[in-house]
Amino acid sequence: MKNYKTQFIFILFVLSALLLFGCAKSETTTNRNAAAPPPPAASPAATAATSSTAAVGVPECDAFLKAYEACIHDKVPAAARTTFDTQLANWKKTWHDQAANPQIKAGLAQACKSAHESAKTSMKTYGCTL
Repeated sequence: MKNYKTQFIFILFVLSALLLFGCAKSETTTNRNAAAPPPPAASPAATAATSSTAAVGVPECDAFLKAYEACIHDKVPAAARTTFDTQLANWKKTWHDQAANPQIKAGLAQACKSAHESAKTSMKTYGCTL
């Protein structure tokens, strides 16, 4: 049984890390002749997921999500913010759903701690200290 938990935590960590690093990269192109576009709005799915799952119910996850959200809204430029808002909404929904399963919830705290540590490194680019 212990081996199953260890494997699950490892898989959850790897998936979280892949999501974090895969979604964090953004490319910018410049068209000097075009007017500046309006700031992007969060997608309806991201907004719905963010508002519908306010708390995961695991203190480590809730603390990380709160710090990450503050970071992206205070430090990340508006042009890149949609990507991070989507990532935040995905984490909230996934972790909220996983917390409903007692077998998964036990390993969720460690997965959130791992995601938090990964985000500390990647979000330094924006001046976030998480």
